[in-house]
Formats: sequence, structure tokens, C-alpha cells
Amino acid sequence: MISIEDVTVAYGGFVLLDKINFHVSESDKIGLVGKNGAGKSTILKLICGQQNPTSGRIDKPRDLSIGYLPQIMEHHRGRTVLEEAMTAFESTAQIEREIAEVTHELETRTDYESDSYAALIERLTALNDRLEMSHTEPPEVQARRTLLGLGFLDDELGRRTETFSQGWNMRIELAKILLRQPDVLLLDEPTNHLDIESIEWLEDYLRARRCSLLLVSHDRRFLDTVTNRTVEVMLGHIHDYKVPYSKYLELRAERIQQQVAAYENQQRMIQKTEEFINTFRYKPTKSNQVQSRIKALEKLDRIEIDETDNARLTVKFPPAPRSGDVVFKGTDLTVGYPQKVVFRDAQVEIKRGEKVALIGRNGEGKTTLMRVITGELEPISGEARVGHNVRIGYYAQNQEDILDKNETVFSTLDRIAVGDIRTKLRDLLAQFLFRGEDIDKRVSVLSGGERARLGMAKLMLQSYNLLALDEPTNHMDIKSKDILKQALKAYDGTLIVVSHDRDFLDGLVDKLYEFRDGRVKEHLGTVSEFLAKRKLETLQELERKLEPAEAPKKEEPRKAAFEERKQENRMDRKKKNRISYLEHEIGKHEARLQEIEKVLAAPTDKDDIMELTREYLERKRDLDAKTEEWGTLIE
Repeated sequence: MISIEDVTVAYGGFVLLDKINFHVSESDKIGLVGKNGAGKSTILKLICGQQNPTSGRIDKPRDLSIGYLPQIMEHHRGRTVLEEAMTAFESTAQIEREIAEVTHELETRTDYESDSYAALIERLTALNDRLEMSHTEPPEVQARRTLLGLGFLDDELGRRTETFSQGWNMRIELAKILLRQPDVLLLDEPTNHLDIESIEWLEDYLRARRCSLLLVSHDRRFLDTVTNRTVEVMLGHIHDYKVPYSKYLELRAERIQQQVAAYENQQRMIQKTEEFINTFRYKPTKSNQVQSRIKALEKLDRIEIDETDNARLTVKFPPAPRSGDVVFKGTDLTVGYPQKVVFRDAQVEIKRGEKVALIGRNGEGKTTLMRVITGELEPISGEARVGHNVRIGYYAQNQEDILDKNETVFSTLDRIAVGDIRTKLRDLLAQFLFRGEDIDKRVSVLSGGERARLGMAKLMLQSYNLLALDEPTNHMDIKSKDILKQALKAYDGTLIVVSHDRDFLDGLVDKLYEFRDGRVKEHLGTVSEFLAKRKLETLQELERKLEPAEAPKKEEPRKAAFEERKQENRMDRKKKNRISYLEHEIGKHEARLQEIEKVLAAPTDKDDIMELTREYLERKRDLDAKTEEWGTLIE
């Protein structure tokens, strides 16, 4: 479907991509992986036409529809959330107009056996299929379901887009792209601004969606769940693996190991051959053998080991000075702003050495609590108290706003460093992969990942005993996140972290505060345990809505179990009856659709093409809905 052939991208003397080749087919869901700056986002821009290659070509069908979500985008203002999402359906009006034009042309023509007439029939069928896919249910229903899945509340859909943060506006743009149902989805770090439950919703959507997908993400689990193929971008070249991310890591390690073994064997063989040549070069009796070996070496296909970018972070936090037993205590906290209370009556206690995650929907108060802890915001009511001798190192989410864009990498640290650390700034920056000329780059030209690393380097300038990190892994590549995670696990101070990255949090924290519906709830345990519990709670809540009757009393368990089995038997009968009915209706629709297709392929003067087309569309739409319901019931 999409072919990338010998594509090179160069900037001056620097080659970013060097004659890369790969093909994207209809069923491919590809994870593009590699370090920050390797060229992953550039590949997406090349495919969608926002950037041209220096050389090479990208072939794709002319009518291919592409949905592209960049890392940084412009957001539209002046509409409500729902109104902005509904703009995704403007293309359906164009499809309907084209259907009317093709149908009118079919009515006026009589060359039923010609190739051009057959092509019109095929075009009409394709247009009808696209229209049916988008009209399986009313557009507003689709828009609401998608926005709710991405984390919006129902009463937020009427708010104007400009009243939401950049992260929430990114969700609106993502919703619009999904609602358009393009043939190809290009998503550049779509999970950066999503909470855990929205990420799970997006995972389910992308798994079920029949389209091609190219995904840039630093969320290992998201890649494993969604993709079936991994394309690694490294040092200008690509390596293609037909497996998800975790399996790719295994295969990649095996490939390098095999290359090294083959290379070493060949080098031993070359060494022995050269020793033979040097030993017997001047002996007439061995001249034929020497010449034979010389020719063999000249013809030898030399094994090369793929280049590997081994540059990596070396993060080690300074030892933490001892603090009091209670690092932070919030009692009956009600926190917010003049226009809105964010959460009420929260009880928060964080003790020395604990590693705590703040999780929940964006806008529920995680960053707001961070501001209370760091002293940037006073609570509306209640008491917020920082413990004895607590020194806070704060990493804010919006590094692009906090870092001075006119400073260089080096001057960013040099301006705030004091004491002996000033003599070690170059070494410190090298630990965060800023080497050589990199330290003279201005902040304005740094990528998102480079800014994240620079912001983290600032935390190394002093010894803190409480690290408050707000989305520290946004834009960090997977290796960098792993190294940061290990450094935080080894850190001997207290950690409070806001993150939506399940893999980063799992094994790092053992206590969570969930922000939900204006309340803050403490959970002890890992992220995996929390997610399992949250899914169970959600199921119970759903059952309570469907079954409002009182729960059975504890003293009547047998009666309750008997009634439950009766209910299950009734549900089974209803399910079987519904499946039987659907199969009957599906058969009727398929038979009638075949009849209509035969007529449309060779219509006569007596046939009403407009009416037949209308009936065809309605039956096809009803068939798709019943088939989908049938598939759900038999699972």
C-alpha cells in the first residue's frame, strides 16, 4: 500500500536517514522505535507529505486517506469540544455528493458492457462502503463515545476548546482523526497526554480498527498491545521485525549475537589463512596453494556487525540528606483556583523513603497537589505541611515553558550551579547525552526528549531528599526511561511522581493516590494490582446500574445463588434466541444484496437505479450492524 524506496534525508553534511526501504501493507500495525532524534517523526512526515526526502521516493495510492497526529500541533478555538469533534464528519458530505454524481451518470449511460461503466459501478460500491462505515450510527453518537473514551466528561463536551489545556486539545485532535476513519493512522506519541484508562481505551480501539498504523511511542506496553511489527530506526538505517516490541528486543539481541559469532569465526579463518600465506609465500612448492588462498580472501564476502548506538544515560542521583519521618502531610485538603475547586477533603501522608505515584484523569488535581507540596499554591482549606529538613527537587511537566529558549544547554546549568559542581557541568551533561557541540545548542532547537533530559540534569545540581516529578518520561525514549527508572529505584530519598506510563511506574512505586471525581483515594500496592482492582470495581459499578435491586443478605447465600443461576439461564436462552434471529436476518439480507448487485451490474430500462441503490445502502448498513452484534454474542 505504501512503499518507501531508497529514501534519504540529509541536512547539510548530516545524513539522518540513509537509503531506507520498507513497505506498509493494509494489515500492518507498526511501532517505529529508536532514540530521540533518530528520525522516527521524520518518517511520519515523509509519508503524510509534510516533508520531502532529499532523494528516493514514497509511493502510495492517490485516494489513500491518512490521519496524522504530530507531537506539536495547532489547536482550533471558538467551538465547543463536541462541535470541534463533529468537524471530522465534513468529509462524508463530499462522499454523498460524489455518490449522487456517479449514480446520475449510471442512469444516463447505456454502455453497460464497457470497462468504464464497470469502473463506475466499482467506484459507487467503494463510496457506499466508505459511507456505510462512517454511518453505522449517528455521527454525534460516535463523537460522544470517542470523546468520553479519551477521558472527557459528558458535561465538558459543551465547554469551548480554548478553556482546556494543550494536552486536552490534543485529545480533541486525536478524536477527530479517529472519527474520520482513515486508511492509515500516523500517531506520534499519542499517549503523552493520556491517563491510564484513556490509554487502555485507545489500545482497544486500535486493536479493533481495521487500518494500517504507524506508531511512535515510548510506552512499551502500549507498543506490545497495539502493534504486530517493529521498525527500528538507528544511525540512519532501519531494521524490520515482524513482531511486537518485546519480541523484537529478543530477536534483535539474537541477531546481534549471531552476527558477532559469525564475524569472530570468519576473523579466525582470515587470520589462519593470512598466517598460511605469510609463512609459505616464498616457497615454490606452496605457490599454488598460496595463490588460491589469496584469491579466496579477495572474493570473501566480509561479515559486518550492524552499527549500534551505544550512547546511554548514566543517571545517579546524589545521596539524599535525612529528613523527618513524615515528608508531607495534607489534612482535609480542599484545593483549587478562584474559578474551580479541583478536589475536596483529601487526606495525604507521605513518609520518608516512600515512592508514591499520583494517578488519574488529567485535570483532576495531580499537578495541583504537586504545586501545594512545592509551596506554589495554598490550599483553599485544610492544612498542608512539609516535614522537617525536607529539600524538594521539582521537575515540572511543561519543560518547554520553564526552560529559557534563548539559553544554551551549558548556560542553562551554568546559570544556576554553585560550588564545586560548576567544574563538573560538562561531565554532568555528558551523562545526559549532551556531548561536544551539543552543549552549545540553544534550548529553542532541542527536541522534546532533549528538553526532558536537560530538565532532569538540573535536578543533579543539588542534593534533594524529596523528588517531585511531574510526567518526567514524556518524550523520553524507552532506554532512557529504563535507566531513569533504575536510578529512581536506587534513590535513597522520597519520590512523588505523576505519570501515565504503567511500565515506568510498575516496580517503582508501592503506593498510589488516585484522583477521581473531585476526591483523592489512597491505594497501597503496585500499579498492576491497582489496575486489576479498578477493572473489577468498574464492572461492579456497571452491574449496580443494570441491577438496582438490593444485594442478597448474607444469611441467604443459597437463595441468592439459586436466583443468580435462574437469571443466568434466562440470559442464556435470550442470547440463543437472539443469535438465531440474527442469523436468519443476516441470511435474508445477504440474499437480497446479491440480487440487487446482479441488477446494478446490468440494469434495464425498467429498473429504478436510484431506488435500488437506496435499498442496497439501507440493507448493507443493517447487515453490518446485525453481523457485528452476532459476532459479539458468539464470543
